[in-house]
Amino acid sequence: MKHVLAFAALTATLAVAAPTAQAQTTPAAAPGSAADEAAVKATLTKYQQAVQKLDTTGTHRLFTANSQVFESGGVEGTYQHYAAHHLAPELKEFKAFTFSDYQAAVQVDGPYAFATETYTYTINLKPDPKEKEAKAPIVRRGVATSVLRKNAAGQWQIMTTHSSARTPRVKK
Repeated sequence: MKHVLAFAALTATLAVAAPTAQAQTTPAAAPGSAADEAAVKATLTKYQQAVQKLDTTGTHRLFTANSQVFESGGVEGTYQHYAAHHLAPELKEFKAFTFSDYQAAVQVDGPYAFATETYTYTINLKPDPKEKEAKAPIVRRGVATSVLRKNAAGQWQIMTTHSSARTPRVKK
């Protein structure tokens, strides 16, 4: 009789514990993950559009307060620091900044998303009044990887981003 009661207790415990354990170890397809992927891409696109407009106004909302920016091997600090001390002053020197050949891959995992962007960018500098000829455009092939987090309001924000670029290879 003791064995029957022990077996019954064990069976009842396993019946309750099994779904809980399964829920913890089996990743469930998050409802709306396609919508989340689109929302992450929209956040990345808003940032890209701001850079192309040469204006960082309001872009701090696309980043978490404690975000980290890494660019071509440098630690730039939070986005607010990067925007104020690096990006905005640079953009003032540009006549145009355009992206082409843009592709983004996004993987959403709960409240976090992981993004990889590849692109070509072209920078046209403002003419220097002291020089007779305009400087040649700067063309680079770039890649950025970012981690985003969905905040309490349901908005995706960039936590960390790392970008690097190089001169495009000449096709032979």
